Amino acid sequence: MRNKFFLIFILIFFLAHSASAMTGREIMEKSDNLPEGDTAASKVLMLIHKGGRVLEKAFIMQMKQFENDEDKALISFIRPTKIKLLTHSHKGRDDDQWLRLSSGRVKRIASSSKGKPFVNSHFYYEDLTSVNIDDYEFELLGEKEAVGEPCYKVKGVKTVGEKVYDKVIFYPRKSDYFVNRIDFYKDGEFHKFLENHHVKKIDGILTPHKAVMARADGKGKTELILKGIKYNIEIDDVKFRKEALR
Repeated sequence: MRNKFFLIFILIFFLAHSASAMTGREIMEKSDNLPEGDTAASKVLMLIHKGGRVLEKAFIMQMKQFENDEDKALISFIRPTKIKLLTHSHKGRDDDQWLRLSSGRVKRIASSSKGKPFVNSHFYYEDLTSVNIDDYEFELLGEKEAVGEPCYKVKGVKTVGEKVYDKVIFYPRKSDYFVNRIDFYKDGEFHKFLENHHVKKIDGILTPHKAVMARADGKGKTELILKGIKYNIEIDDVKFRKEALR
């Protein structure tokens, strides 16, 4: 009996040691490997909280994965304007983004403008691109609770392309590695944070039904509320061409 308890102790110690030995990169790889759809579409309600007022907007979001690990996403506002944002995410270089204004004019978002607010919200153009883990260096800082869940705390520093943030801190849940929160640091200071709420599985894919980007000083936030998201539906490639914005 004594030998049995000794073996159990060794097994528990080994498992605990193996878990703690994971690097920040390995944790983010597990997060990156979570199931996701080849396509996705949803109506999104945007609530911008500023100075005691709430500005309401709504848009249709469509995304599709292409070859060479490239994602393309189209945001098409349905109120109060007809603005569109097209993003082509690339591996190993800056993403391409084009904005169609209400006037119908299309302009390319320069890399130097990636740190500017999108439609007066708390999201920057950079925040609306895909996170490619190969573009970052990661360091495991420890563990911490985020959005009410035990999480790993992983620092990421972007090493490819335009760097809008000094660093970002990811909080993947210990239970399934889904990122519950991201802290953004800019100009040496804690700048803002993103939290994912009401995370549920849809077609086997972990999906937040509300995302909140908030200023670190508490002076404003933008909520995105997803309505009726669908995965793996047919979306024509034409929708994601720059020419289709006109």
